[in-house]
Amino acid sequence: MTAPYRIAIAGLGTVGAGVVRLLQTHGDLIAKRAGRRIEIVAVSARDKGRKRDVDPGAYQWVDDPVKMADLDVDAVIELMGGAEGSARSLVERALMNRRAVVTANKALLATYGAELAGLSEHHGAPLLFEAAVAGGIPAIKSMREGFGGNRIDAVYGILNGTCNYILTTMRETGRAFADVLAEAQALGYAEADPSFDIDGIDASHKLCILSALAFGVQPSLADIAVTGIVNVTADDIAGAADLGYRIKLLGIARRGENGRIAQSVEPCMVPVGSPMGAVDGVYNAVFVEGDFVGTGLSVGRGAGAGPTASAVVADIIDLARGHGNVPVFGMKINDLAPASWAGPADVHAGYYMRLVVKDEPGVLAAVAAIMRDHDISIESVLQRGRDPGKPVAIVMVSHPAPRAQVDAAISKVAGLPAAVSAPHIIRIEEFS
Repeated sequence: MTAPYRIAIAGLGTVGAGVVRLLQTHGDLIAKRAGRRIEIVAVSARDKGRKRDVDPGAYQWVDDPVKMADLDVDAVIELMGGAEGSARSLVERALMNRRAVVTANKALLATYGAELAGLSEHHGAPLLFEAAVAGGIPAIKSMREGFGGNRIDAVYGILNGTCNYILTTMRETGRAFADVLAEAQALGYAEADPSFDIDGIDASHKLCILSALAFGVQPSLADIAVTGIVNVTADDIAGAADLGYRIKLLGIARRGENGRIAQSVEPCMVPVGSPMGAVDGVYNAVFVEGDFVGTGLSVGRGAGAGPTASAVVADIIDLARGHGNVPVFGMKINDLAPASWAGPADVHAGYYMRLVVKDEPGVLAAVAAIMRDHDISIESVLQRGRDPGKPVAIVMVSHPAPRAQVDAAISKVAGLPAAVSAPHIIRIEEFS
């Protein structure tokens, strides 16, 4: 067997410790698959004395993680996270030193992916990041290699397990968002500060990376319209069920007939009987639409020590085999096409609209007139019970219409004297 493949690991949190445990547990098996043994040379973390499931004393300790880029190793494994600071400095310096890099850092890639791809290409240093999107699902390899012969027209999916768990539990129990979020935090599915997940930021980073790979463009985080799940209510969940839908936080990137690409992260209603509707709990799902292959689907756990460490080690094995020197976003930087991005107002879809209005004569007629004036066709109207003079909820479902027209109409509805609160809109995606 050839010389060991030597690595340095920066970050010994959940994922970093998981990588160490996986290499210790399956070292012999991994060596056979990689054609050489994987050897951990050095490690680094914020707190050397912190109690961990793994013993960092078995390896060289480096206080400053950025200096790991100067070690005599084959690859640097960056698992600290964050788009700035030591993580960015380490990855940049490692690539400039012609060290291969494996990272799970979705924020770094979404923010500085083009620059890092340029460094990787210029210095001939591989940059692999399977663990940055959808944990244990091989989404990056599938996109970059498995679908390599296809024109990709869309990539979309459930990209955040925390949000999917919260929405699933709300549906199954009828409980409110805040209550289920507190439970998710107690179970370890959500952080003490959950905003990164519930505000859609985590999913937007992942979609940014997938979109760049799918369409052969430089990643553009600023062109993703992001809406989280904090405003989804138990009434919305119940209303969706009445209409034959489930609510999922989806990341969607789709090329329109005009060639412009629309990217969004937002709660969507999907049919109960669709593959997307069946993905529950902490699971992620990634769908890819290719012109020759059709629609491909991958489902699996999107986070956690095991799945994410598995993805990191898969990249390390590729490097040890000598298979890691592939363009970061599927093609060389100069071949990445300039993107033409569509705004959220350009999206054409059906919409669920929940209106809270006073139960008075003529209110529904006024709402219908506004929809007519904005050329929005209504498919169905649902109102539970009556309470004359008091607030009631009316649910309307539109046929597909441009979002700009829907927003304009809803703005008019919100201005009606009978309107009690701002209307709530949720996009409908009719996945088969």
